[in-house]
Amino acid sequence: MTSITSGSLDFRAVLRKYGIVVIFLGLCLVLALVSPAFRTVRNLTNVVRQVSAIGLISIGVTFCIICGGIDLSTGSVVGLISVICASMAQDQFNPDQPISIVMPLVFAFGIALASGALVGFVNGAITAFGGIPPFIATLGMMTVARGVAQLYSGGRPIGRLKEGIIFLGSGSYVGIPIPILIYLLIAVFSWLLLSQSRFGKHITAIGCNIQAARICGIKIKRALVQVYAYCGFLVAIAAIIITGRTAGGNPAYGLGYELDAIAATVIGGTSLSGGIGSIPLCVVGALIIGVINNGMDLLRINPYWQQIVKGTIIVVAVVIDAKRQKKS
Repeated sequence: MTSITSGSLDFRAVLRKYGIVVIFLGLCLVLALVSPAFRTVRNLTNVVRQVSAIGLISIGVTFCIICGGIDLSTGSVVGLISVICASMAQDQFNPDQPISIVMPLVFAFGIALASGALVGFVNGAITAFGGIPPFIATLGMMTVARGVAQLYSGGRPIGRLKEGIIFLGSGSYVGIPIPILIYLLIAVFSWLLLSQSRFGKHITAIGCNIQAARICGIKIKRALVQVYAYCGFLVAIAAIIITGRTAGGNPAYGLGYELDAIAATVIGGTSLSGGIGSIPLCVVGALIIGVINNGMDLLRINPYWQQIVKGTIIVVAVVIDAKRQKKS
C-alpha cells in the first residue's frame, strides 16, 4: 500500500514538473488532427524557425526572472540592435540613409552584440547600484531604446544588406535552418550555464533568498549586472537573426516581443517570485507560443483574438505559479 502511494506521489510530482511537455504534445496532436497543413515538415520547420528569435529572448528573460527581476525592454532593444546592425552591414554605401557604413560582417556583428550587452549592462547597473526596481528600470529602457532606434534610423527601414547576414537569417546548414541551429546551441549553453556553473547557482540563490545569498558571500550587484548583460547579448543575437530574415533593419521591430518572451518563460515554469526556472522547459514554453500562433493562423482566427489568447495564457500561468508557490 505504501509503495502504491509513493508511486502515485512520484507520478504527481513528475506530472506537476513536466506537465507542460504533455500539454505541448497534446496541443500539437489536436492541431495536427484539425489542420492537416500543421503536420507538414515544412510548416513545423517554419514554426521552430519563427520561434527561434522569441526563444532566444525568453532564455535571457528566464535568467532575469530567476534572480528575482524582469526585463521589459527586450522588444525595443530588438528594434535598436536591428537598425544598428543593418546600418553597418551595408552591401554598398547608400547616401539616402541617415547612417550607411560598409564594413566586414564580423565587425558589424561584434558591434551589434556589444551594443545589446551594453544595454543589458545599463539595465543591471541601474537595478543593482541605483536601487531601482527592475520593472521600472527596464520599462524606462523600453521607451529610451525605441526612441534611440527611431532617431538613429530616421524612423525608416534600412535595407541593402550583405548576403552574409541574409544567409544567417534565412539560410540553412545540412538542411537545418541557421536560426534553429543558433537557438539550439544557445539553449544548450544556457542550460549548462544555469545548472552546472557557479554563476547559475549564484543567481538561483539570489532569487530564492537575496539576504541569505548576501550572507553566503555572493556578490549580488555583480551577478545582477552580468545577468542583464547576458540577456541583452541574447536579445542582440535575436535581432541579428530577424534582420537577416527580413533582409533589413527596422526601428519598429520587436513590438510586443517582451510579452511573448515573458509568456514563454512563465509557461515554462519559471516562477515570477524568483529562484525557480528551467531552460529546457523555457524552450517548450516558446514552442507552445509558436504552435498556438501558427495554429490560429492556419485556422484563420482573427489576429485580435490571438492577442486575447496569449494574454489569457499569461494570466493563467501566473495564477498556477502563485498557487504552486503557496503550496510549497
